[in-house]
Amino acid sequence: MNASADPDEFFYRWPQRFAGHRPGAHHGIALGSGQQAVAHRRLFDHPDPRRLDLRASLRAPHGDWLVRVARPHVASALVAIVDVSPSMHFGARRHKIEVAAQFVRAMGWSAFRNGDAAGLMAFDHEEREELHCPPRHGRGVSWALAQALAGARARRAPGHAGGRSPARGLIDCARRLAGRQALVFIVSDFHGLDATALRSVLDTLDAAVVVPMLAWDSAETHPPERDGLLLLADSESPRRAQVWMNAKLRASWRAAVAARRAELDGALAERACPVFELCAAPGGFDAQALTRYFYEGQA
Repeated sequence: MNASADPDEFFYRWPQRFAGHRPGAHHGIALGSGQQAVAHRRLFDHPDPRRLDLRASLRAPHGDWLVRVARPHVASALVAIVDVSPSMHFGARRHKIEVAAQFVRAMGWSAFRNGDAAGLMAFDHEEREELHCPPRHGRGVSWALAQALAGARARRAPGHAGGRSPARGLIDCARRLAGRQALVFIVSDFHGLDATALRSVLDTLDAAVVVPMLAWDSAETHPPERDGLLLLADSESPRRAQVWMNAKLRASWRAAVAARRAELDGALAERACPVFELCAAPGGFDAQALTRYFYEGQA
């Protein structure tokens, strides 16, 4: 990565008002000073003569002096929950974890440009505490988050882990954010995460705006076009298998990918969280596509 070059920037917005106190770019909930006047209150209750509205005061039925009150713009927090399990360290053109680091850097920069805070959480079969960065403000946050993620090492679940899957790690991360308003990006290939576990995560994050970022590489979703002997490896375990690629296996491969995508889309549609395809662009993360996701409702 080039530390001197500014990363890509994307633009985002909240579908609802945000509860906060730090001045920022998002519509707030509380009443106070701001440019968006929403109501009149008695000067006695809000003693700020600078916002006195003479015309409204003259029309007041009880002869009260009225002042304009507004909803201030406030800062928010952006948090990326990134899957760092072994399957994320795979990719034909670029490893998926590298694209995730590219996105996290862009997220930190975009948050800084909007006056927001940016943070990072990571998981595999459990939460990766050493990669946890609480949301904070600053120009250098984007680089710090990307560096932390770029240095993440893949590790497989130990044999005594009781079959713990990445679902357990994601749920642990989500619990830290339970009840908090934030813009949460879940960056994962969602391997080993069934629809039930995904619904549990989204229910835990019910106060947040959640953006699922699907990291699927073309080598996973598109089988080889030529027939022949193929060595398949399970990135989550040492298992290897040799298969003969043919038309029947190719059709079964595509059907399995389509069924898995339909399962994910169905679970996310129930919570109004459409998927953003993180690795769709040949060059990695596409900031313009994510901007379109927020403002047009599609990636």
